[in-house]
Amino acid sequence: MNDLTLIPAHKLARMIKERETSSLEVVNAYLHKIDKYNFQLNAICTLDKENARQRAFLADEATSRGESWGILHGVPITIKDAFETAGLRTTAGYKRLKDYIPAQDATVVQRLRAAGAIIIGKSNLAKLSSDFQSTNDLFERVNNPWNLDYTAGGSSGGSAVAVATGMAPLEIGDDIGGSMRQPAHFCGVYSLKPTDRRISTAGHIPEVPGQPKCIRHILTPGCFARSIEDLQLWFSISLGTDSRQPNLAPVPLDTPSNKSLQNLKIAWTDSWKEIPVALEIQAAIKSFVNNLAQAGASTENWSPEKFDLGEILKFYNLLVAQSMGHAKPWEVDDLWQVLPFMFREATQGDKTLRNLSNLSQLLPSLLNPNPKKYFEVLTERDRIIAQMDEALENWDVWLCPVATCTAFTHSAKGAAIDVDGRKIPYLLASGAYTMPFAFTGHPVVAIPIGQDDTGLPIGIQVVGKRWREMELLSIARQLVSVTKGFQIPPLVYTP
Repeated sequence: MNDLTLIPAHKLARMIKERETSSLEVVNAYLHKIDKYNFQLNAICTLDKENARQRAFLADEATSRGESWGILHGVPITIKDAFETAGLRTTAGYKRLKDYIPAQDATVVQRLRAAGAIIIGKSNLAKLSSDFQSTNDLFERVNNPWNLDYTAGGSSGGSAVAVATGMAPLEIGDDIGGSMRQPAHFCGVYSLKPTDRRISTAGHIPEVPGQPKCIRHILTPGCFARSIEDLQLWFSISLGTDSRQPNLAPVPLDTPSNKSLQNLKIAWTDSWKEIPVALEIQAAIKSFVNNLAQAGASTENWSPEKFDLGEILKFYNLLVAQSMGHAKPWEVDDLWQVLPFMFREATQGDKTLRNLSNLSQLLPSLLNPNPKKYFEVLTERDRIIAQMDEALENWDVWLCPVATCTAFTHSAKGAAIDVDGRKIPYLLASGAYTMPFAFTGHPVVAIPIGQDDTGLPIGIQVVGKRWREMELLSIARQLVSVTKGFQIPPLVYTP
C-alpha cells in the first residue's frame, strides 16, 4: 500500500520504530490529506501543523538514538473537540468556548501523548456533543465522505470522517447515546464504546469549564479506527484509574478466551418489534449472520424476554435530562434552539412511535432538575442493568442494528426520517438501537458489514458483557473475518 494515511496505527508505529518510514513523513502525509479533502468534509476544525511537525522531528531524532516515547511513538492522531488539549483550542462547538485554550489535557489525551502519539488537530462535532448530526455554532457542518449531501452522523461525525478518509489513523470520541456507534455506521469505520465508568472522562466537555461535575453515568470516551487491532491498542493505553475521577471502577484488563469462530454462541436481532429497521439493513444483517453460521458459529435470532424498549428509552431520556440540566449555563439562545427541536420531535413522524420519545415531558427536568427523580431513575437503571447482565450470560455477543436507517440527507434537528416510506421520529431513527446500551453501560463494538443500494455503509453493533472489552474485541476480530473489512469512501483516492 503506497498511501501511508490508510495504514492502521499499530502498523505505522512498527514502521516508524523499524525506520521503514519516518514520523515526519507520516505526519506530512496526514496533513496533506487534510489539506486535500477537509474543505469538502469539514471534519477537522483546528489544526496544529507546525507543532505536529516539530514533534515528529523530535520523534525521529529519538528513533535514531534508539529511544521510544511509547507504543504509538511518532504516530499522528486527531482528537474530538470535546476533549481538552493543553495549549490547543478546545471549543466543543460552543460559542462561549470559541477561544478556550486549556491548561491541561483530558486524561485520555494525556495517556495517548504518554504513549508517543502526536496530536495534529481537533475534529468537528455536534454542539456540546448533543445531536445525531455534527453541526454547531462555530464551524461548517460535517459532510459524509460517501455522499456530501448526507450527514456523517453525530455527535462524533468529524471523528468518523477523519478516520474513514485517512485524515487520522485513530480518533478519540465519546458516546452518551450513540455518538460514536451511529457515525461509525454512517461512515463505514470501526468504533468501541467501553463499559460505563471504565475510561476517565476528566477533561471532557460538557461539562462546560466552571460547571459542577454533572454527567456521572452513561458517558464514556471511545475510539474510532480502521481495524479492530487499533481499538485494542487504544483501549489498553486508555484503561486505568484516575485521581481526577475517583469513581472509575478499578477493574483490570481482562484476558480474552480466544475462542474460535466455531466455538462462539451468537445472538442476533435484525429489528425490534417497536422500531422498524430499513429492509436493506435487515437483509445485510441476515447475510452477515448467514456467513457466520457457514463459518461454523452458533447463531440464534433472539431478544431478552424482559427487554422493554419503551421503558428503557423513558428512563434513558430522564437520566440524560437530569444529568445535563447543570452541565452548562442556560441562556436565552439555548431555549430558542431547544424548543423548535422539541416541537419537531413531538409532532413529526409516526404518531405511535412519537409516544416512545415524547421529549416534551423532559423540559421540566432540563430546566429544573429534581434530585429525587434522579435517584429514582438510577434505581431503575440498576434493575435493568442486572436484567441485561443475566440475559447476556448465555451468549458470547449479541448482534443488533446500529440505527433504523443508513446515513440520511442533512436535516433540521428533530425532523422525521423516512425509513422505507414510514416517517420515524428523529431521535428514534438514530438512537433507538444505541441508547439502551448507553443506559445499561454495556460495551459495544460497531463494525461495517456492507452497503445499501446507494452505496452508503451499513454497520452492526456487537454487544458484549460488562468489563470484558478485550474478550469483546477478540470476538469482533473473528466476526470481521467474514466481512470485506474497511472500505475506502469514493471521495478518497489512493495515489
